[in-house]
Amino acid sequence: MISDVILKNKMYYVLDEFGKEISHDWESSTGELMNFSSEFMVFLLNKMYYTRDEKFKEIAHDWESSLGEFKNVSGKTVNFLNNKMVYTRDSKLKEISHRWV
Repeated sequence: MISDVILKNKMYYVLDEFGKEISHDWESSTGELMNFSSEFMVFLLNKMYYTRDEKFKEIAHDWESSLGEFKNVSGKTVNFLNNKMVYTRDSKLKEISHRWV
């Protein structure tokens, strides 16, 4: 379970609820951390969003132009704003629902 993600010396560290390191990976490999929940993390690298688990294993990826602007992560879902609509997606970036803003 992800409790925290910190960036130190260009390396991301995933910590559990006790502050113990679960895993780590280079910022240059993963991209910019957009946000995380206890379930997964979302990164942006070269105009592509990636969802990753606590060990940095890729769950899914898709283009920024397809998904839209990152909004937030909550639990097992992630929200993107695209064409005045908010799209709620799962960690595999499959659409669950959408609504007008």
